[in-house]
Amino acid sequence: MLRSMYSGISGMKGFQTKLDNIGNNIANVNTYGFKKGRVTFQDMMSQTMSNAQGPIQNDAGDENIRGGLNPSQVGLGSQVGSIDTIHTQGNRQTTNRPLDLSLEGDGMFVLAEGGADGINPGDPLTLGSVNTSFTRAGNFYLDSDGAIVNNEGKYLIGEVDGSPGAITIPDEAQSFSIQTDGTVNYVDENGEPEVAGQVRLANFSNPSGLEKLGGNSFQYTENAGEPIDALEDLLVAGQDGTGQMVSGALEMSNVDLAESFTEMITSQRGFQANTKIITTSDEILQELVNLKR
Repeated sequence: MLRSMYSGISGMKGFQTKLDNIGNNIANVNTYGFKKGRVTFQDMMSQTMSNAQGPIQNDAGDENIRGGLNPSQVGLGSQVGSIDTIHTQGNRQTTNRPLDLSLEGDGMFVLAEGGADGINPGDPLTLGSVNTSFTRAGNFYLDSDGAIVNNEGKYLIGEVDGSPGAITIPDEAQSFSIQTDGTVNYVDENGEPEVAGQVRLANFSNPSGLEKLGGNSFQYTENAGEPIDALEDLLVAGQDGTGQMVSGALEMSNVDLAESFTEMITSQRGFQANTKIITTSDEILQELVNLKR
């Protein structure tokens, strides 16, 4: 009876974790560039009552006189096997705002922090020496220096004069646009077209290996793939397996509400079923105690 009670507890813990994950997914259903999470389960250790046995042969060893036996094991519950981040494409929402960027395909925008130990607008940088992060949320803005930043003030990194750096649009620019390959063009005060730089992308062989930082961004881990250390590690949009860049649109969350609510229902029922295991085991224990009146 005690085994079944602890199995029920392990199941309740697992489904509570899954419900926490579903709640986070639903809370971020309208978060730009959000990638949903998924919880999987696996069984825990099993208590072996009897081991497996092979067939028993006669003394001569040329004939089986008894067949083999399978192992007898009692499982001791379940546990969380993994909590995955699902990097599938989210739907595209048109905004017609030139600094709203979405990616149609693989790849992530590269962000870097500024300041004394970081970068300044237009300055070249060595990517391996600054705190870089990555995002699919393409809602960018211009700061007081004309640099393209995200809503936390982190600089959008691209190629500027042959080096990686923050892309800056001069104050005297009359207008600007961003092409599908990430090239940032602007019209100067004389009406001449100029190039401010090119937004570059990072692409990882295992994007699920990235670690969530909050603020719609991820940080690199050794399980994500090759590190981003130099401009050569950044890719042009639409090339080398990366998706094209679309200006005037944003990628929405890839959370499916219908799927999330279905998973919520099954998780709730699974949680309830495990509570029934505990209460049923308790009732049987009570019957055993009551044998002695």
